[in-house]
Amino acid sequence: MTTLIRRLIAKVSAPSLQGRTRGGAFLFFLSLLFLASCSTISEDERLIFVKPPQAMRAVLIEDFTGQRCVNCPNAAAEIEKLKAEYGDSAIIAVGIHSGPLALYTRNNILGLRTEEGDAYYDHWGITQEPMGYVNRRGNISTVDQWATLIREAIQMPTDIQMGLTTNYDPDTRQAHIALEIINGAAVNGHLQLWLIESNITAIQMMPDGSANQAYNHQHVFRKTVNGQWGETYQAAAGEITSHIFNCNLDTEWVPENMAVVAFVYDNSGVVQVTEKKIMTTHQNTDPI
Repeated sequence: MTTLIRRLIAKVSAPSLQGRTRGGAFLFFLSLLFLASCSTISEDERLIFVKPPQAMRAVLIEDFTGQRCVNCPNAAAEIEKLKAEYGDSAIIAVGIHSGPLALYTRNNILGLRTEEGDAYYDHWGITQEPMGYVNRRGNISTVDQWATLIREAIQMPTDIQMGLTTNYDPDTRQAHIALEIINGAAVNGHLQLWLIESNITAIQMMPDGSANQAYNHQHVFRKTVNGQWGETYQAAAGEITSHIFNCNLDTEWVPENMAVVAFVYDNSGVVQVTEKKIMTTHQNTDPI
């Protein structure tokens, strides 16, 4: 059938006006003939995966910080500047209080340091603060490098779309987290979930050497939801996966100020990240 169509098309390809008119009508007839011939394709051959459009990428920045770090407020200000430029949903920042410049809670001093944060500090070989890791690509970076690294990272394509739904039970102080992931390409990596808290009033050393007793700390890492390094995540192209998590909030944490950060990462870095508040007036859903 294909050979016949090609011969007929060649026959009506003369450049004359009359030939164009007749040829156009004849080509229309041939197109119908060709479409009719498609009915011989088996049903299985027609069902092919259509890759969805690439998702909007968000960028994760892990900000290694400490309450005794005099330059860390400058890093926090840079993050807020970047969020204002790209949007809150595009820049997901997590302040990881860790290392010798961070404080554990003791006596009447509220500290924001955690053992899990220290584990990340040690693993990534942090030697000073503030330092950051943008999408876990390349090397640990200083504050003056963040703008360039984020501009480059946000332009990289991603094939993953993530949607979060959160609910909070005030009686049990338990957060219920539902995550759906649409995979436009095959993935072989890890899925990680963290809890963060904002609007925490606690001491912070300032660039001028003073101690600000009423400093407002934002997007502070509180704990992991599914382990220090998350869980193995594998998915085929076109696969949609669903995940359910339950997590208890400590009594001193304010649910209204808390959010969950979810991201998929592999050996090349963070593939996609998203964030959603734990508690709102209505069910908190992030549609894909």
